[in-house]
Amino acid sequence: MNQRIEELRKIIAYHSDRYYNMDDPEITDYEYDQLMLELKKLEKEHPEEITADSPTQKVGGSAKREAGILVRHRVPMLSLQDVFSKEEVVQFVEDMRAQIEDPEFVVEMKIDGLSLGLRYEEGNLALAVTRGDGIVQGEDVTENAKVIKDVKKKLKDPVPYLEVRGEVYMTNKAFDDVNARQELLGKKIFANPRNCAAGTLRQLDSKITKERNLSMFVFNIQEVHGKTFQTHTEGYEYLKKNGIKVIEDYTVCKTAEEVWQAIEKIGERRGNLPYDIDGAVVKLNRLADRETVGETSKVPRWAVAYKYPPEEKETTLLDIELGVGRTGRITPTAVFAPVKLCGTMVSRATLHNQDFIDELDIRIGDTIVVYKSGEIIPKIKRVLKEKRPEGTVRYQIPSICPVCGEKTVREEDTADTRCTSPNCPAQLERHIINFVSRDAMDIKGFGTAYIEELSRQGYLKDVADIYDLRQHREELIEKGIIGKEKNTDKLLDMIEESKKNDLAKLLTGLGILNIGKATAKALARHFKTMDALEHADIEELTQVTDIGEVSASYIQKFFQDEKNRQILKRLKENGVNMESTEIAEDQRFFGKTFVLTGTLLTMGRKEAAEKIEKFGGKAASAVSKKTDYIVAGENAGSKLTKAQQLGITILSEGELLEMMK
Repeated sequence: MNQRIEELRKIIAYHSDRYYNMDDPEITDYEYDQLMLELKKLEKEHPEEITADSPTQKVGGSAKREAGILVRHRVPMLSLQDVFSKEEVVQFVEDMRAQIEDPEFVVEMKIDGLSLGLRYEEGNLALAVTRGDGIVQGEDVTENAKVIKDVKKKLKDPVPYLEVRGEVYMTNKAFDDVNARQELLGKKIFANPRNCAAGTLRQLDSKITKERNLSMFVFNIQEVHGKTFQTHTEGYEYLKKNGIKVIEDYTVCKTAEEVWQAIEKIGERRGNLPYDIDGAVVKLNRLADRETVGETSKVPRWAVAYKYPPEEKETTLLDIELGVGRTGRITPTAVFAPVKLCGTMVSRATLHNQDFIDELDIRIGDTIVVYKSGEIIPKIKRVLKEKRPEGTVRYQIPSICPVCGEKTVREEDTADTRCTSPNCPAQLERHIINFVSRDAMDIKGFGTAYIEELSRQGYLKDVADIYDLRQHREELIEKGIIGKEKNTDKLLDMIEESKKNDLAKLLTGLGILNIGKATAKALARHFKTMDALEHADIEELTQVTDIGEVSASYIQKFFQDEKNRQILKRLKENGVNMESTEIAEDQRFFGKTFVLTGTLLTMGRKEAAEKIEKFGGKAASAVSKKTDYIVAGENAGSKLTKAQQLGITILSEGELLEMMK
C-alpha cells in the first residue's frame, strides 16, 4: 500500500506544480480532485503513513522569486476543504451545529482564478501579494494589481489597516480576446482563463497585464484595524460602500437544505456566467464562530468548497468542420446534435488535431459523450463504440487547405497541421504583421489595428499592397483609418524608408516555411541577391549553414509558386531592395550557434543576439546537440541544465563580452 501512496504523492506534486507554479495544467480539476481523494482515503486507512510533506497536509503552490519580491504573509492564505456530494455538505452543516449554537452560513460562487491579497494603509493600496506557499510568503505583484480595473487604489471610508483576499480572474470575452491576439502574433495560446490570469498577474511588465483586462472579486476580509464586523456579510457591505467588488449573489442560510438549494442555484447558473467558476463555497457567517471553530495547518474548519461533478450528455457527431487560424494551423471542430450542459445549449467542441481524433477514434455518425467540468468550453470525453453505426470511416484531416486549396503539412515534432501558403486569406493579417515587424521590414507605427482595418476594407490583400498604399493617401486620410494627415504621412514615410532594408529583412518577412531571422541572414550573405536565391537548386541551398533538404525544398517551392513570383515582381517594381547591403567584415562567430538564457546584466538578450549575428554567428532559442555555446545569465533555468547534460560550453556574460572585444 505504501507504494501506491508514494506514487500518488509524486503524481499530485507534479500536477500541483503544473497548476499553481507553471500555470499550465495537463489534467482537468476533476481528475486532480480524484487523485487527491484516493490519497486521502489511503492515508485515512493507514494514518501511520501520513507525513508533513504529503500534498494532503500542505497548501499547493510556492512563491516564485522571479515573479517579484517575496513578501511574508500577515495572515495565512489557506486552501479550502473540498467536498463532492450533498451528504458531505450536510455533514459539514451538522458538524458546525454540534460546535456552535444556531450557526449562519454564507453560500457563494468559487471563482476559478488566482488568489490575491490586498493591503490598504490609511485607505491607500500599499501592497498586493499572491498566495505563494499560502503560509509563509507570496510574491509582490503590486504594480500589476494597480492596473486591474476592479482593484481600488483608495478607499472612500479609510481605516488604519485593511487586508482583503480575493480572486483574480479573466472573463471569457477577455480570454478570447487575448488568445486571438496571441494567435495573430504567432505566440502560444492559453489553455483556459485561469492559466491566462495567473500568468498575466506574474508578468514583469504591467503594460501586458493592463492590456489583458483582468478582473477581481474580493471574498474575505483577512485583517482590519479601526473597525469591527460581526459577520462576513457585514464586511461585504463595508467593502461595497468603498467600491470594492465582492462575490456576486451570495446567499445567507440557516439549514442544511437551504445551503444545498443555494449550491444547486449556483450550479444552474454556472453555464450562463461570463466567467468560469469551479464550485460553491459554504462558510460560517459570524466571525466569532470562525474563531471558535479554528483552522488546521492547511484549511479553515469553518468553510468547505463544493465541487460540481462534470455534467455529461450523449449526442451524435454530425460533422467535422475545419478552420484555419491566422498562423495557418488547421483546427478540426466536432459538430454534434445540440445538448444542454450546465444550463446552456452546446453543439460544437474542438477536436484539437489529428492525434486527438486518432486517440478517440472518432467518426462522423458516432455517439459521443460531451461534458463540462465547471468550465464554459464543452469537451468530448469518449466515443460509445458499441453504438457505432455500420459504414463509418476513420477521419483524416485533408492534405489541402480548406480555405485556399494549397497543400498542408504536419509540422515536425508537433501535432499541428498547417497550410503552407503564405498567401492564404486566413493568414493574411498574421503574414502582414510578420512582414512589418522589427525583425523583418521594421515599419514602425504599423500596428495590428491598422493592419486589421486595412485588410477588412480591401487595401491589403498581400504584402506587396503595403507599397501601393501611397496611391490611396487621400482616401486613407478621409476615412481616418490611420489617423489624420500627419499620422498617415508618417506611416507612409516609414513604408518608403523600409524599401532600403537589407535582403535579409525582406526574406524574414516573406513567411517562407522554416526560414526565420537567422536563416534569412545566412541566405542573404551567401546568395547576395534575390535573383540568385530564386534560381538556386537544392544542392546549392543546402550548402548554406543550417539549411537542410526540408528547408531547401520549402525555399524552392516558395519561388516556384506563381503568386509569390508576382508579389516579388511588384515589390521590385515598387523599389524594394532585393540585394544584400550588409558588409560583414568580422566573421569570428561564423558557423557557431549560441543560446542565451537567464538575465544579462549589461545588455538585453535581444541586443546580445544582434551582436552575435553581427559577427556571423547564430542566436538560437533552444538547446540542441548543434549548440556550440550557452550564455548563462542570472536565474538561468532548464536550458542551462540541458546544456550541462549535453556537455556544451557554458559562457558567462563577461566571457561573451571578452570574445566580442
